[in-house]
Amino acid sequence: MINEKFQHLLQVISNKRFLQMQGLGKEVPFFICPYEISEDNQMRTVTEKLKKNLDKKGIRVLEVNLYDLSVAILKDRGIWDQIIEQEHTWEKEDLLELLQGPLDPETYLVPAIAEEMQKKEFDVLFLTGVGEVFPYIRSHNLLNNLQSTAKEKPTLLFFPGEYNHSLESGASLNLFNKLPNDKYYRAFNILQYEV
Repeated sequence: MINEKFQHLLQVISNKRFLQMQGLGKEVPFFICPYEISEDNQMRTVTEKLKKNLDKKGIRVLEVNLYDLSVAILKDRGIWDQIIEQEHTWEKEDLLELLQGPLDPETYLVPAIAEEMQKKEFDVLFLTGVGEVFPYIRSHNLLNNLQSTAKEKPTLLFFPGEYNHSLESGASLNLFNKLPNDKYYRAFNILQYEV
């Protein structure tokens, strides 16, 4: 199954039609790659292999790991060491509240992603580390705020869970296939995307 995902992703992402964002109508070029949480380690390997294979084809990938970016933001704001030292003394709700401010997608996270996008020429943006930043960062909130920033190139969010689209219930992101659905309808499931 993992090898099939890799082959499909390589075929889709290396296609000129995908890279030129053709056939999307007026939708933002956002794609979700859902996978089972049990495949998490394998998907990290797939992501690295995918980047290497795409690079051989002359397709430049910019990967932004949301966990690494979050740590960098907290360090830049001078609060990382304090959080590490005091984390064990806080209730989960207090920690969640504390982190949601400095990791707010609109104010801090999306501008940091935009800064990464300015540093390097790329053809496709990979967003990884989604599971590691939950519940401080919610995928649907990030994608909603990223729409105005990441619309010039395809963006692929690697998502440990389900991304369902149906006429009855709309679209939803279900992290780890267990947590309540976050409604998000503007992305395409890349595993169902044909070029």
